[in-house]
Amino acid sequence: MKRSIIYLALLVGFSVLALFMPAVPTTINTEGINSGDVAWMLAATALVLLMTPGLAYFYGGMINTKNIISTMMQSFIAMGVISVLWIVIGFSLAFGDSIGGFIGNPTSFFMFQNVLDGKPWSLAPTIPLVLFALFQLKFAIITPALITGTFAERVRFKSYIIFLVLFSLLIYAPLAHMTWHPDGFLFKLGVLDFAGGTVVHMSAGFAALAASIYLRNKKEIKEAISPANIPFVLLGTGLLWFGWFGFNAGSALGAGPLAASAFATTNTASAAAGLCWVLIDAVRGKKPSALGFCIGAVVGLVAITPAAGFVTIPSSLFIGTIAAIISNVVVHWKSKTSLEDTLDVFPCHGVGGAVGMVMTGLLAHTAVNAANTTGNGLLFGEFNLFKVHMIALVLALAFIIAGSFLILKITDLISPMTVSSEEKLIGSDFSQHGENLHSYESPKETAAAA
Repeated sequence: MKRSIIYLALLVGFSVLALFMPAVPTTINTEGINSGDVAWMLAATALVLLMTPGLAYFYGGMINTKNIISTMMQSFIAMGVISVLWIVIGFSLAFGDSIGGFIGNPTSFFMFQNVLDGKPWSLAPTIPLVLFALFQLKFAIITPALITGTFAERVRFKSYIIFLVLFSLLIYAPLAHMTWHPDGFLFKLGVLDFAGGTVVHMSAGFAALAASIYLRNKKEIKEAISPANIPFVLLGTGLLWFGWFGFNAGSALGAGPLAASAFATTNTASAAAGLCWVLIDAVRGKKPSALGFCIGAVVGLVAITPAAGFVTIPSSLFIGTIAAIISNVVVHWKSKTSLEDTLDVFPCHGVGGAVGMVMTGLLAHTAVNAANTTGNGLLFGEFNLFKVHMIALVLALAFIIAGSFLILKITDLISPMTVSSEEKLIGSDFSQHGENLHSYESPKETAAAA
């Protein structure tokens, strides 16, 4: 109760503070703005936001019936929390004036000052700065939401909110700054991350690995989860696939040939990975499953993300296939360990993102994207880009994993993270939200009977 009052007071306080910030722009900058690019980026921004509800359905369908609402709510609440956080300080930390190449100045765009009337972003000169900021917001929303597949059914809701805020400020924003800001450390090193393989998927996937280690209970017997609703998973996959065109093709930051190329590589990699996953399952003697195809398709989308605007379409076919093979092997291995990664976020997003980063170092070509000044990939006879990506891979993993353990510990100290055995038996839907998928069921009676 006391914490809720504090949180409410903070929200009201920021709202009041916003009233005293400069709200009316002195002049709206239109120089160099291209209406076609603006139209496409408005659509792409909406597509990326759609991915988060898609993720909610994707994860919600995989979990058991007593945790569906809780799992889906974790994605939806991210849309609210991160949207406010991004306006207040998140955009400044990610894209504000660089401090040492590692983080942005929190005062650069505090409360979205200078965003509506500011000059366009240097790498997106044909769209308004506010549109670029909102496009990047959608990436910031879905990244911590991806980690909820690890937390499903095991973490208290208020603890998740604390983790959400800390992860966004201390992991996502610095990584976005280092990778995508022209003065960022990894950007200047020469790292190519077209749409977020490092910033989004590796950060979420390896934070999930840290959470899996931190939250595991070796004394508890791992139980196989029976997916509650496969059609939900299919719907979520469709929404993710559809939204991913905004995610990757939108990262061209304009309506041109590069966006079309990224659109094509995105679809090709996903299709190849989905088919490959089904075939791997068939080799293992399993029937072709909807769940298998959906997981494979998402792995392909993850792996092509960093490479989408740097590789050819045939290369994307190869990337999707290889990513599906490697992630499938890691999922199979993980199932035999004590790691508590409920919905395989680490094998799919962490490993998939890392594979994409390596593949970019192998297959990128300057003919696809003239902005690639680091050089061609290793398979085209140049070593520098591959070397840069291997160095960045190690540095990023160290930063993400160490930072995630620190955030998990801080969160746990503020609010114990794991649900009690009784709450787990009842289910998070009722214990955390007082709601239930089927109103005629009584969770307390079900738990008492068990």
